Amino acid sequence: MKKDIQGSKSRKIIELDKKIISQSYHRDSFGFVYDHAKGDYIYDVEGNKYLDFTASVAVANIGHANDEVIKAIKKQVEKGLHCAFPDFYAELPVHFVEKLLTFVPPHLNNAFLSNSGTESVEAAYKCARWHTYKKWFIAFEHAFHGRTMGSLSMTNSKPVQRERYAPFMPIIHVPFPYIYRMPFATEEECTQYCLDKIEQAMQKHHGDIAGIMVEPIQGEGGYIVPPMDFHRRLKKMCEKHSILYCADEVQSGCFRTGTFLASEQFNVKPDIVSLSKAIGGGIPMGVTLANKQIMDWKQGSHSNTFGGNLIACAAGSASLDYMKKYKLGENAARQGKELMKILNELKEKYECIGDVRGLGLMIGVEIVKDKRTKEHAEELVNEIRKHALQKGLILLEAGKSVIRLCPPLTITKEEVVQAMHILEDAIKQSI
Repeated sequence: MKKDIQGSKSRKIIELDKKIISQSYHRDSFGFVYDHAKGDYIYDVEGNKYLDFTASVAVANIGHANDEVIKAIKKQVEKGLHCAFPDFYAELPVHFVEKLLTFVPPHLNNAFLSNSGTESVEAAYKCARWHTYKKWFIAFEHAFHGRTMGSLSMTNSKPVQRERYAPFMPIIHVPFPYIYRMPFATEEECTQYCLDKIEQAMQKHHGDIAGIMVEPIQGEGGYIVPPMDFHRRLKKMCEKHSILYCADEVQSGCFRTGTFLASEQFNVKPDIVSLSKAIGGGIPMGVTLANKQIMDWKQGSHSNTFGGNLIACAAGSASLDYMKKYKLGENAARQGKELMKILNELKEKYECIGDVRGLGLMIGVEIVKDKRTKEHAEELVNEIRKHALQKGLILLEAGKSVIRLCPPLTITKEEVVQAMHILEDAIKQSI
C-alpha cells in the first residue's frame, strides 16, 4: 500500500524548518517527518510505519528506543546529568570505559571521551600528532571522517563538503581500492596500485608523517569494501615507516560488520580507533581508543566540556550489555549473509544493479545506468528510495549512486525478506 507521506502535519513542519533551521543539512525531498521509533521501525507524524534499513545512519544498532537503555537513562537522570568529567573524577565514565575495553583488543587500553564521530576523529588526529611530533597525515579518496576542520581536512567524499573551507591541515589523499570502479583485472592489481601510491606519499614526506586515517570499510564514500589483505599490508607499511595506523570505526564499529571492530575482519590491530554513532545507544557520544604509550599527551593538551557525560555513559554501558547479551554481532553476520544472497539474486535480474558488496549488515548496492559502462545513476537511486519509502521501507544513499543497507542489528530474517520484497518492487517501479 502506498503511504501518504506528505500530509498536512508534515508540510507544516517542513515549512517551519525551512524558515528557521540552517539548510546546510542534507535532507531528502520525499517529505518524511519523524515522530517516534521502536525496535526496527520508525513512525512519521502522519501515523505511517516504516521498516528502518538505515538505523538512523548506523546509530540504532540495538534498535530504536531500546528498553534496557531507557531504563539505564532513567536511573541516571535521578542521580545527575552532567559531572564535568574533564575537570572532576566520576565513577560512571570510568566504569563505562572499563566495560568497553573488554570488547576491543587488549592493546587498546586508554580512552578519550567526546560527543560525536568528528570529535573522536579529531582526538585521534591530535593524539597522533602529539605523540609522534610529526605534522602530515595520509587519508583516502572517497573518505569521510567528519566536518570539523581537522577531520574535514581528511574527508574527501563529496566536493560540497570541502567547498570554500580551504586551507586545510597538511593531508595527503591517496587512492582507496574501489575494486568496482578501478580499471584493474584483479584485486591484487588494484591493491598493489593503491599501496604503491601510498608508498610514494610516505617517501615524499619521509619522517614527517604522523599517521594514516582509514575506514576499514568506507562509509559515506559508497560502502566500499577493499580486498581482504589490503589493511594487513597497509599496516605493515605503517610499521615500516613508523606511522600510526588510525582506524575510523565511527560507522563500521559496534558489531556493524559482525565483529565489534570492522578492522578485526581484516586481521588488523589499529594503533588508534575512533568510535561514535552506535556506541551511545542513541545518545551522542564519541570515544577514541589507543594504547597508553601512544595516548601520552599531558594535562590540558586536549579536552572538552561534555566528554564523559553521565547520560551518555549510562546509555553506552547499557548498549554494550545489550549487544553482548543478545549476540548482535552473530545476528549481523547471519542476516548479512541472507541479505547478500537475495541482493546477488536481484543483481542477476536487474540491469541497474552494478555491484553488491559488504560485510555483516554494512552493505552497499551500486546502482548504474548500464552494467557495461557502469555510468552512475543518481536520479535512479532517488527514485528507488522514494518508491521504497512510499511502500514502508526507509533507505539511505552513499557515494555517487549507492543504496546503503545498514538496518538495526536486531533485524530478523522475516524483516530482511520483507525489505527485499519492497526494494525489488521499488526497483521495478523506478526503471
